[in-house]
Amino acid sequence: MSTRVKPFPIWGLFALLTNAILMLVVILLIWRQQKLSPVFGTTTSSSPPVNLNWTNQYVSPELGPRHKLSYQQWLEILKQEAIVAAEKQPPRLTVLAGDSLSLWFPPELLPENKAWLNQGISGETTEGLLNRLELFDHTQPETVLVMIGINDLIRGISDEEILDNQRRIIRYLREKHPQAQIFVQSILPHGDKEATWEQKEKLLAIPNNRIRQLNERLKQIASDQGAKYLDLHSLFINKEGNMRQEFSTDGLHLSPQGYLVWRTALQIYTPSQSQ
Repeated sequence: MSTRVKPFPIWGLFALLTNAILMLVVILLIWRQQKLSPVFGTTTSSSPPVNLNWTNQYVSPELGPRHKLSYQQWLEILKQEAIVAAEKQPPRLTVLAGDSLSLWFPPELLPENKAWLNQGISGETTEGLLNRLELFDHTQPETVLVMIGINDLIRGISDEEILDNQRRIIRYLREKHPQAQIFVQSILPHGDKEATWEQKEKLLAIPNNRIRQLNERLKQIASDQGAKYLDLHSLFINKEGNMRQEFSTDGLHLSPQGYLVWRTALQIYTPSQSQ
């Protein structure tokens, strides 16, 4: 009786090759970033002082521990940050629009020679982001980076609703910021059974294969709507298609190494100089 060997998926081979190349770059980045290691222990406990020198900075709130802020408090903070950005009109402005993954991006690891406006809110959904894009209408970004969707999946929102909201987000940004490059970033995988997040059961209810398929459709939507698609998903998966353990703190949120991978991708694929 013959047995049939199941072929290894092409996307898996691509992911392994891409990861190998990227990790070489990340190793160099880690070596260069050793002096930053003390910072990682404090990024989630307090905010750095407000600094309006826009070289690799964004305006940070000083309202106490971030996890204690309500959604409405966050909206007010982001509104004020966007007002400052609109008034100052910093060169090479890049907006991070999304959920906690964007929110907790260490400022020290953001690519240099850009001004950064972080518009992330913990627990954000595609609908929530869509409803608050107007907060930075009057800024003049060179680039807008969108990462959103994992919280929709956690809350049981359908793929069709997620994709429709993504489509509307892109349309809105293209209309309000026609001069900007819009990057739609893929939804990241989760750690599956290796996850330690307090609501792990909600992650286990979301097959990582579903996230991969959702990203394939998101890539097509980005292309149809005139936006660029940044595939981070394939950089974060292991051979089983789950989040690589070293890139996450709990199977959902990112570790410093995970942010280094993200930083590297941004350095490679986003504009490196003004056009």
